[in-house]
Amino acid sequence: MTALDLSSPVAVVGTGTMGQGIAQVALVAGHSVRLYDSVAGQAARAADAIVARLDRLVAKDRLTAAERDAARERLLPAAHLSDLADCTLVVEAVLERLDVKQELFRQLEDVVGEDCLLATNTSSLSVTAIGGALRNPGRFVGLHFFNPAPLLPLVEVVSGYASDVTSATRAYETARAWGKTPVACADTPGFIVNRIARPFYAEAFAVHEAQGADPATIDAVLRECGGFRMGAFELTDLIGQDVNESVTHSVWTSFFQDVRFTPSLAQRRLVESGRLGRKSGQGWYAYGDDAEPVEPHTAEPGRRPAHVVVEGDLGPAADLLALIREAGIQVREEDEDQGSRLVLPGGGHLALADGQTSVEFRDVVYFDLALDYRRATRIALSASQDTSPRTLAEATGLFQALGKDVSVIGDVPGMIVARTVARIVDLAHDAVAKGVATEEDIDTAMRLGVNYPLGPFEWSRRLGRNWAYALLDDLHLRDPSGRYTPSLALYRHAYATDKREGGTP
Repeated sequence: MTALDLSSPVAVVGTGTMGQGIAQVALVAGHSVRLYDSVAGQAARAADAIVARLDRLVAKDRLTAAERDAARERLLPAAHLSDLADCTLVVEAVLERLDVKQELFRQLEDVVGEDCLLATNTSSLSVTAIGGALRNPGRFVGLHFFNPAPLLPLVEVVSGYASDVTSATRAYETARAWGKTPVACADTPGFIVNRIARPFYAEAFAVHEAQGADPATIDAVLRECGGFRMGAFELTDLIGQDVNESVTHSVWTSFFQDVRFTPSLAQRRLVESGRLGRKSGQGWYAYGDDAEPVEPHTAEPGRRPAHVVVEGDLGPAADLLALIREAGIQVREEDEDQGSRLVLPGGGHLALADGQTSVEFRDVVYFDLALDYRRATRIALSASQDTSPRTLAEATGLFQALGKDVSVIGDVPGMIVARTVARIVDLAHDAVAKGVATEEDIDTAMRLGVNYPLGPFEWSRRLGRNWAYALLDDLHLRDPSGRYTPSLALYRHAYATDKREGGTP
């Protein structure tokens, strides 16, 4: 099954931000586009707005004047649904209410031809449930574009329970012909991106709610240590706290209140107070000309150690050894079966976050996982009230000697980046095991849809197949609510590897 021919008219129903963006994508690709909105005059206004954006593309030399003029001729506002009768694809982008969408598609089914592909751009509702209102649900799929649709490349092509393979394939190839990067997925709450991205927000909020660190520090660690483009607090302020919480609540409800997707009480209070983020002038942060920037916690200069002793294999943090040597600090390596850690001159220990707490061990400081320890500009450290001041000062001084800013957070098991990445990896493995999408499509979706520095399976391969399982297993022992219980898929993944090596996870 190939993509729609460019001679085939495409219709977009609903002319808000997403509808206009989708219409622009189809228009620039070469289709004639019909715009329909139930509000009188809105389709014509949307057409004017799209043309204005095309004008700006011409001004930026991203579109020629001739291409703009031709596209303008192909863009037609529709006064009635019946004006869409000859379209071969209709994409819906109306209010996120199941009854509204079902009624719209019932009406469309009476208007368009039998060969017309019907698609919804829903981000939170079940494609299966919407299509269940149709006489022929086989031709119904999800085409989930990301905002802004003309700029972001990802499109999730969602097959409902009754969607025909030929319909999904046609939608997939059409999205690709429009210059997008489509990924195929089954109809599951949140699809790929909004399902697997939940821990990025949830774990940041959980650390904050536990008084482990303030939002600015957590955001800085996620960016400067974890390699994420934005932190969870600043990103939800940009998205809108009400929008982000609504998606989280929808996924949680759709999974029958699975504890892994539990919404944040702190975010609920923010929404209730009307602090919705940038659009309201106040969210986690304040906005406006007179708003003061909030700086992350950065430690004062610590005590630079003259040497460290390495016991065992540092695993994902092994690259630190070269950096320490380059900083002129002597490194001695010893084989130890007791664990993987650095011993500081004062006798205290420094270890990579593993899901345990500092209070459980004598004089230990944990450091967070980094995307790339050489390129990271900030490292988070975690210590308990029982950690000696000298050990914390030496741990701080060590990373400062490597040119890193240091943020000291509370005694938080799994810290910030480590627990976030482990949970993302776990949900990704669980999704593949349940037939949601392939590993490749999940990695593509998370890199393109939410700009993650690595896809979950790229993280998994880099960190070692047992790393995420071991960390979550430790977290589960300390929080047996079920939130951190490793999935059966992650257990099988870790166990299969170790079994070939004669061990267990």
